[in-house]
Amino acid sequence: MKQMRTERVIIAVLIGAVISQAIGNVLLSQGMRTIGGTSQMTWDNWASLFLEAVYSPMIFLGVAFLVIFFGLFTAALSQADLSFVLPAISSEVVINVALADYVLDETVSPTRWIGALVISIGVLLVVRSSPRTFGITSEQDTSP
Repeated sequence: MKQMRTERVIIAVLIGAVISQAIGNVLLSQGMRTIGGTSQMTWDNWASLFLEAVYSPMIFLGVAFLVIFFGLFTAALSQADLSFVLPAISSEVVINVALADYVLDETVSPTRWIGALVISIGVLLVVRSSPRTFGITSEQDTSP
C-alpha cells in the first residue's frame, strides 16, 4: 500500500516537473524573442539588453517556473533513480514541440514530430522498466 503511494507521489512530482519546465521554457522563449526582436546584441548594448531581460515579466515568470521545475526535479531524485527520473523528465521535449507549434507559432517539421514520437517511445520504455525505483525485482537486477 505504501509502495503504491510512493509510486504515485513520484509520478505526480515528475508530471509537475515536466509541466513547469515546459511552461518555463515557453515563457522564457517569448520573453527573449521580445527583447531580441528589438535589437541585436552587441558589445555596446549588452548591458541594456541584460537589464531589459531582468525586468521583463515574461522572463521573470519563465525563470520562476524553471526554479519550480528544479525543486521538483531534485525532489524526484531524492526518491527515485537518476536512470528513471532523467528519461521521464525528457518527455518535456514532446510538450515543448507541441507548445512551440501551437503557442509560439513555430513551424515544426514532420522530422521534429517524428523525433518527439521517438522520445515518447523511449520514455514509455523507461517508465515500464523501472525496477529499483518502484521496488520491483527483475532478472536484470539479480545478475552480477
